[in-house]
Amino acid sequence: MRTNLYREFYKFSHKKVTWFAPLLVLFLMVAFGFATGKDQPQLLAMTCYGSSEGILLTLIIVVSSIFSMEFQNHAILTVLYKSPSKHYVYLAKLIVALGYNLILHLGAILLTFVLTLTGIAKPISWLAVYQYHQPLIINMLTTSSVDFITATLLISIIFLTSCLINSNAVVVTLNMVIIFVGNDISYNFLLQNAHLADFARWNPFNMLDLTKQYYNQAMIQATSLTTFQLIIGASTYVLAFLMTGYLVFRKKRF
Repeated sequence: MRTNLYREFYKFSHKKVTWFAPLLVLFLMVAFGFATGKDQPQLLAMTCYGSSEGILLTLIIVVSSIFSMEFQNHAILTVLYKSPSKHYVYLAKLIVALGYNLILHLGAILLTFVLTLTGIAKPISWLAVYQYHQPLIINMLTTSSVDFITATLLISIIFLTSCLINSNAVVVTLNMVIIFVGNDISYNFLLQNAHLADFARWNPFNMLDLTKQYYNQAMIQATSLTTFQLIIGASTYVLAFLMTGYLVFRKKRF
């Protein structure tokens, strides 16, 4: 397993997209800062300057290539040949993806502290009580933790779609659609099928609104679930999608 991890980290760290894609997070954070920094500086800090959208986009661009690019160029055959088991390959790729997810969130937290010193937004006090009767810094750290769960749900979807579809371009496009359109589909379906709400509100698209609902409690009207229920649902789907993705990968013929 150690050898598999080393190989995956080595390949991942030597991809240019791994290093350049996070610039998208920085760009969007700065853009959010200029757009709302004078009106809602506390909310801006709580959400790490709106870093969630940039992180999700970066994960789609970078993590999608972990499987699908190797399927496209048949490099997966070499990877499997050198590994004692398929589940070692799958697990190593998952650990790399989760590690990248963690690094992106930690980087967003550090950038938030830096951006608050630049004057983009109005001055704030990190110890001032904000949402949930907690200091702003706790709000920010909790929002980042919640967003890590949302991003992990996206990673599980990426792993499943990557194992089902060999084309990297298709996988990226499909997951872009899921991120930008999925929650709207869920909301409209719940709105038009109120009699199915008790069951339909647990759909995976709904869980992608977890981060938004944490810092904007009015979102509960759209999701019909509490934040805690969204966390439970998202965590359940993470396990289900990862397990299904592994089963597809194990049975896949190359």
